[in-house]
Amino acid sequence: MQQNMIVIIDLGSENTTRIARDIRALGVYSEIHPHDLTAEQLAALPNVRGFVFAKGPNRAYEGQIVEPSAALTDAGLPILTTEEVPTTEELKPFIFETCRAEANWNMENFISDQVELIRRQVGDRKVLLALSGGVDSSVVAAMLIRAIGKQLTCVHVNHGLLRKGEPEQVVNVFGKELGANLVYVDATDRFLDKLADVADPEQKRKIIGAEFIRVFEEEARKLDGIAFLGQGTIYPDIIESGTKTAKCVKSHHNVGGLPEDLQFELVEPLKMLFKDEVRACGVALGLPEAMVYRQPFPGPGLGVRCLGAITRDRLEALRDSDAILREEFDKAGLRGKVWQYFTAIPDIRSVGVRDGARAFEWPCIIRAVNTVDAMTATVERLPWELMEQICDRITREVPGINRVLVDITPKPTGTIEWE
Repeated sequence: MQQNMIVIIDLGSENTTRIARDIRALGVYSEIHPHDLTAEQLAALPNVRGFVFAKGPNRAYEGQIVEPSAALTDAGLPILTTEEVPTTEELKPFIFETCRAEANWNMENFISDQVELIRRQVGDRKVLLALSGGVDSSVVAAMLIRAIGKQLTCVHVNHGLLRKGEPEQVVNVFGKELGANLVYVDATDRFLDKLADVADPEQKRKIIGAEFIRVFEEEARKLDGIAFLGQGTIYPDIIESGTKTAKCVKSHHNVGGLPEDLQFELVEPLKMLFKDEVRACGVALGLPEAMVYRQPFPGPGLGVRCLGAITRDRLEALRDSDAILREEFDKAGLRGKVWQYFTAIPDIRSVGVRDGARAFEWPCIIRAVNTVDAMTATVERLPWELMEQICDRITREVPGINRVLVDITPKPTGTIEWE
């Protein structure tokens, strides 16, 4: 069943995501698109019933005013122009009376639409999917399996930046339990050699993203008929990587790190969903709850938590400290109650005391946050006894760490990750 769509046109407003979510909450599908859509691009959007022109200063170009394209103003569809977030009372008559849209937005219909779109796009060709084992790529895998079955090959790349025990877990769950066509590639040395002495976080992200593509290209050449690259891109990834009216917050490896000579056409069925909607999609697809509600993990992995230039000894300290944190959160009954928690280790040292002698070692930073859509986040207030237990274990059990700190910064002004 093709869902009716209201398109939010981004004219510089900071409220586009809020408006999109409010419309979806009324049971009508919405997408956000740039102000300069062409007639061809507009024609490619299915079942559009109306536009919301979301006005505001163009944050990418120092406050310049941008105007909607002629294709939008000449489309003959209803338009609601606003500089604020419309109230429900304002949205309802516009959507249901003026636009005559139906409240048919739900995950079952979304999945049905995406499965049909995937089949049309892919045809009888094959798709290669980057399967990290995280929520986004797992949901994409389930959707692609439903749409094209054995035309999908999943590639799990161990870039040396995964959490403790994660590669083994991915192979077991997807390769053995779910029976996916899974290729495992251990590229640890290759990635860490490329990242040696690279401290800038944007450069790290782009190196990781580009190297991922190269690995996939190499694996694709071993297979026949691969024409597409499946990705778990979601809408916050696109927003934070920069839009035509908003500056880049940080490049995501699956957006800002893609090389210009990419040999594949992309398949990204989740790219208009927020994180909570991705989880709902996973449940509707029948994925196990433990997989759907798994801790979010960035595409560059521990590469953006090992702050500054990555070294192998600091990376191992990060991996071990993160494992201790997750183990203690589980014991305290916080799994599933706190949205995301992890450790980060900066490239600085401080003086401490170990075994009665001076120790010049790293600090370990704990971050624990709650969010609905990953666009904003609040900090979880951790019990003092739990923090003492985590501090004691990390400083005793992890070589090279002599301090444990807690990050209490919400988003904004901080982002969820440090890099």
